[in-house]
Amino acid sequence: MKKTILLVSANRHHIPYPVYPIGVSYLRGYLESNLAGFHVEVFDCNLHTNEELAQVLQQLDPAYVGVSLRNIDGANSLDRSSFIGSYRDIVSCIRTNSTATVFIGGAGFSIYPQALIDALKPDYGIIGEGEESLCELVRALEQGQDPSRIEGVACYVDGTFRCNPHTKYLKSLDVKFEHNLIDFYWQSSGMLNIQTKRGCPYSCIYCSYPLIDGRKVRTLDTDLIVDNIKRVKAEKGVDYLFFTDSVFNIYNSYNIELAEKIIKSGLKIRWGAYFSPSNLSDEMLALFRASGLTHIEFGTESFSDSQLVNYGKHFTFREVLEASELCLKHNVYYAHFLILGGYGETQQTLKETIENSKRIRYSVFFPYMGMRVYPGTKLQAIAIEKGLISSNDDLLAPTYYLEDGFEVEEVKRMALETGKAWVFPDDPQSDMMDVLRYKRNKKGLLWEYLRRP
Repeated sequence: MKKTILLVSANRHHIPYPVYPIGVSYLRGYLESNLAGFHVEVFDCNLHTNEELAQVLQQLDPAYVGVSLRNIDGANSLDRSSFIGSYRDIVSCIRTNSTATVFIGGAGFSIYPQALIDALKPDYGIIGEGEESLCELVRALEQGQDPSRIEGVACYVDGTFRCNPHTKYLKSLDVKFEHNLIDFYWQSSGMLNIQTKRGCPYSCIYCSYPLIDGRKVRTLDTDLIVDNIKRVKAEKGVDYLFFTDSVFNIYNSYNIELAEKIIKSGLKIRWGAYFSPSNLSDEMLALFRASGLTHIEFGTESFSDSQLVNYGKHFTFREVLEASELCLKHNVYYAHFLILGGYGETQQTLKETIENSKRIRYSVFFPYMGMRVYPGTKLQAIAIEKGLISSNDDLLAPTYYLEDGFEVEEVKRMALETGKAWVFPDDPQSDMMDVLRYKRNKKGLLWEYLRRP
């Protein structure tokens, strides 16, 4: 009789929309293909209560339970709510209703492995790319072997915390979209997620992506990606995908191959992704558009050149403007995500950003106030040096770097006077998005309905 592994997606954050738990779908696909003698089930906390989790645990009696933590908080300085209490309740529910060995992993865990093991007290944690690590961990435990040296495993050994880095990575992953979840996310989010690559080579001072996936960029099998898209479209009618790569337009020879295969397959889909304003040519964008690209979310952060340098960005405002015009040329919707009041921001750089926003046509601007401070980033070192945080602060509580003299309401006033589409984190326009999704059945990101000339 097969043993059961239950994978729990603990995320309940719905802003700006619920996000399909792609991480546990990749895990399920890998475990089912590589771990004999086990049956894998998925439980999504976005759809179910802890009481329902308790019932599932009692019915399945799993040998192992993996809990995936996507976010630690909303990364929004205007709402500093933490999700740790909710995660603690989920783990407590598992412990109360099961004798299973408990693992935790996911993007959120990978940033704070020791702090979260201390807070949630699982048996083991897994940082970064979890598929192979989890497989090896289960095998070791089944065979009575010591798993503490497996790559990616985090745990205490004789009272000392141990966290093993990754040295090898996967290049081929088959995603198993959960049929019982697709309908919910297709209706409430208007899209599904999929990855084409993992890792980020850039050095933005605040960013946690290199901590989560590493700096080494690994591209995934393009044929499998196309097959996965074909399958979910044929079976569920899903025709909008968001590629969740930290930055899509790196390794562009690979991106060209993927786009060409999507076109050759005859798939009629629409897709969006996170892009950098640099490394984007006219010919490339034309190809992406032909393959179905409709939405770009630029991680721009500032429209001031000196502030871009402060943030560790590798492009200039001129490139931002050129990329924006390219999008207009090829009929691709685009939005710019910004960080106002972060490290090095002055009244002058802020005014530059506000003034330069007037030069960007038919876009939407999503500004965040200040920078979330994550462990292991350059921003953490800066904040320690300035005496804003202590060196032993685990940063699990929402902690932000905001330059002195930064007045949120004044910034809002300046931005809105431009006549452009500025959407602040506390903006109520999400109500309009809900109408478009639920009542008019619109799919995709939908912020294009907010843009202005």
